[in-house]
Amino acid sequence: MTAQPDHPVGGRIPAIPLTINAIGDSLSGEERAQFYREVLAAEAAAVPAVMRLWWKTAMLNRAPGAIRGRADATTGRGLVSVDALIARVEGADR
Repeated sequence: MTAQPDHPVGGRIPAIPLTINAIGDSLSGEERAQFYREVLAAEAAAVPAVMRLWWKTAMLNRAPGAIRGRADATTGRGLVSVDALIARVEGADR
């Protein structure tokens, strides 16, 4: 058994395994309940798509500052224009 850090190492967030239990365990409250409702209601062929969607949500929730970022976006605080965001990304690539 190996221990996994609770914080990103080298700027990377450890991936959540793509399993129903791991995804469910990574979500909280209403998100977890909604995930289980959707995965249980899905036809067999649609289950992987439901899992991928919620896996992405769970991974985004793990990003540093995710909760604050969503709250800021909801209230309109700290918003960045698309042009400014592109400039930031292009600057980071150099």
